[in-house]
Amino acid sequence: MISYLIRRLLYSVPIALGVSLMIFMLVHLAPGDPISAIAPADAPPDVIERLKVDYGYDKPLPVQFALWLGRAVTGDLGRSVATGQSVSGEVMSAVGNTIMLSLCAALVGFTLGAGLGFVAGYNQGRVLDKAATAIAIAGISVPHYWLGMVLVIVFSVQLNMLPAVGMGPGGSSDWAWDWAHMQHLILPAITLAVIPIGIVMRTTRSAVAEILNQEFVQALRAKGLSERHVLGHVVRNVAPTVLAVMGLQLGYLLGGSILIETVFSWPGTGFLLNTAIFRRDIPMLQGTILVLALFFVFLNVVVDLIQTAVDPRIKRA
Repeated sequence: MISYLIRRLLYSVPIALGVSLMIFMLVHLAPGDPISAIAPADAPPDVIERLKVDYGYDKPLPVQFALWLGRAVTGDLGRSVATGQSVSGEVMSAVGNTIMLSLCAALVGFTLGAGLGFVAGYNQGRVLDKAATAIAIAGISVPHYWLGMVLVIVFSVQLNMLPAVGMGPGGSSDWAWDWAHMQHLILPAITLAVIPIGIVMRTTRSAVAEILNQEFVQALRAKGLSERHVLGHVVRNVAPTVLAVMGLQLGYLLGGSILIETVFSWPGTGFLLNTAIFRRDIPMLQGTILVLALFFVFLNVVVDLIQTAVDPRIKRA
C-alpha cells in the first residue's frame, strides 16, 4: 500500500504541473487587461506602465509563469489586483467555506443517492425502481441555479422559513455552529446535492442490478444465507464502483459550485471566482483555480487508495 501511495503521489506531480500551466495560459489568453481593474479610466500611460512593472505584467509570459510557479510552490499565490490582499489568505478562507458546503451536500447527495440506488437495484422493473429512476433523471436534468432561485422564492420569500443569502444572520460571512447559522446552509446544500443524488443513484442501481444477476449471489441464497448477509456481499462488490463516482462528484462539488454560491451569496471559492472574473483579477483567478485543481487531484489519490483497501482484486493486481 505504501509503495502504491508513493507511485500515485509521483504520478500526481506532472499532472499538477500540467494543470498549473493550463491555468496560467487560459487566464492570460482571455481578453481584457487586469490593470484596467485598478487604474482610473483617464490614467496616463506612464502610470499604466508603472502598475504593470509593479505587478510583473511587463515581463514575457514564460518568465511570468516561472515566477508565479516558483512562488506558488512556497505557498505564495501573489496579491489580488483588485483588493491588494494576499491571494493565499482569501483563497484558504473561501476554500474552508466551500469544503463545509460541499461536504454537507455530499452527505445528503451520497446518502440519498446510494439508498435510492439500492432500492431501485433490488426492485428492478417495479414501481420503486421507476420512481427512483424518475427522481434521478429529474435531479440530473434540473439546472442548479434555477432550482436554487426557486427554493429561495418558496422557502425564503413566500414561506419565510429559511434565510436566502450569506453564512449567518444579516448576510454575515462569519460561521458558528448554532441554528442561526446552520439554517443558512440548508438551501445551498440541498441545491448542490441534487445532481449527485441522480448520478450516484444511477451508478448504484446499475452496479447492484449487475451484481444481483451474477451466479455467486444465487449460490449464496441457495446455501441458505439470510438476505442481510447477501446484502453485505453485494455492498462489498458494489463499493469500488460507487466510491469512484462519489470521489469524482465530491471533486465537482468543490469546483463546480460557482453558480450556487453566487445565488446564495455563500463566501466560498465559487463566489470568489465569480467576483474575480468580473474584476479581471488574474492573481485571484489563478490562485483559486489552482487550489481547486490540486484538491481534485488529491481526491483522486484518496479514492484510489480507498478502492485498493476495499477491493481485494485491486490489491492482487
